[in-house]
Amino acid sequence: MENQDKIKTKLDFKSDSFKKYFKNTSWLLAEKVFRVLISFVVSILVIRYLGPDKFGLLSYAISFYGLFTALSILGLESISIRELVKHPDDRDKLLGSVFGLRLSGAVITLAVILIVLLSSGESYETSALIIIVSISAIFQSFFVVDYYFRSKVQAKYSVYVLSASVLISSVIKLLMIYWEAPLIYFAAVYSFEFFVAAIGFVVVYKKRGFKFSGWKFDKALSINLLKDSWPLILSGLVVSIYMKIDQVMIKNMLDNEQVGYYAAAVRLSEAWYFIPVAITNSIFPAIVNAKSIGREFYHNRMQKLYDLLAWLSIAIALPVSLFWKEIIVLLFGNTYAPSTPVLTIYIWAGVAVFLGIASSQYLINENYTKLSFFRTFIGMIINVILNFILIPAYGITGAAVATLVSYSLATFSIAFFRNTNKQFVMMLKSILLITFFQYLLSRWNTHSEKK
Repeated sequence: MENQDKIKTKLDFKSDSFKKYFKNTSWLLAEKVFRVLISFVVSILVIRYLGPDKFGLLSYAISFYGLFTALSILGLESISIRELVKHPDDRDKLLGSVFGLRLSGAVITLAVILIVLLSSGESYETSALIIIVSISAIFQSFFVVDYYFRSKVQAKYSVYVLSASVLISSVIKLLMIYWEAPLIYFAAVYSFEFFVAAIGFVVVYKKRGFKFSGWKFDKALSINLLKDSWPLILSGLVVSIYMKIDQVMIKNMLDNEQVGYYAAAVRLSEAWYFIPVAITNSIFPAIVNAKSIGREFYHNRMQKLYDLLAWLSIAIALPVSLFWKEIIVLLFGNTYAPSTPVLTIYIWAGVAVFLGIASSQYLINENYTKLSFFRTFIGMIINVILNFILIPAYGITGAAVATLVSYSLATFSIAFFRNTNKQFVMMLKSILLITFFQYLLSRWNTHSEKK
């Protein structure tokens, strides 16, 4: 412990460690940028082709399925990566157990959705769309291979798979637009993209010299994983509800067309959410290792992560807020003009989302999974209540306000807990650009001393 003061907490851009994680992050970002750009361009064409009413119905189907996705993921993503980092020799047992759990979760998800649809009285067309979209849960079980590559800081292999899947599905969507395909085909392509990704992960894993036959489902290990992940399962369900419930409520309280307007603005706002996911997924192993080196080093890395994500989110929100009207009309046409007030509000929820993703990594690393659940539960309750109040009064603009308020309160609620209030202070310093000005002052002083 006495050697902690000697640990370098500043980033060494020439170090092998920095180069390793920078290379991995670059792969993740390159893949995400590629996927987002391709998906974004194709989505614009799909949104224009379907129109607000049909696009609204498709978005509703995806959001409905999204309410239940946590049942298939089972909160195992970050915990699996953590365990693979800590216990690399148990790879086959860990992957086999996680795969078995995720496949079981996918079956349970489909069963629950079928029961809900049968008891809710949804129309045949809407139910068919939801079921087709929900089948993707089965294929996503193979994403456990992605967990392994991420734990080894080898993101490029996942990049190959995910880039190929989005490229293939995008080409199919373009062909469907050309052939004027009906709405249900677009729901099928949603699941088909995950099917292609599943095949890709199988091929790449084998090409790397690994065998699926070596995977073993360990009952005791699975139980231990679920003991760690159950708060994250509940948290995931809560997250799903307060991220997807707005579109479900708009459909039931207003109509498909209003969902279409709202979903178009949401699609633009959430297009940037790959950035914090890519960065935190890549840096998470480094943060896990930093804790074992020293608290100062650990907190220094967390502060830098908050700084980076806060500054990026603000840099995105500002220009969108200034040119929101021109952006909507340019991309979607005058038909989607009602989306403009939603965009200028919803885009600022990104600040809370970026920092929330980063702080979630801290909570998982500290095993504060119950606290992670509690703060997302707060966000869900606030979001549902505000949607009930604001949607009837202000329509889709009210839903955007509900999202902004609930996301922000959920992320920053860690300020009220003794073990995590320091993280709130760190995030606040990032948002207020305090660390940015400290950095500029430091650079100025260094430059002055050299003179």
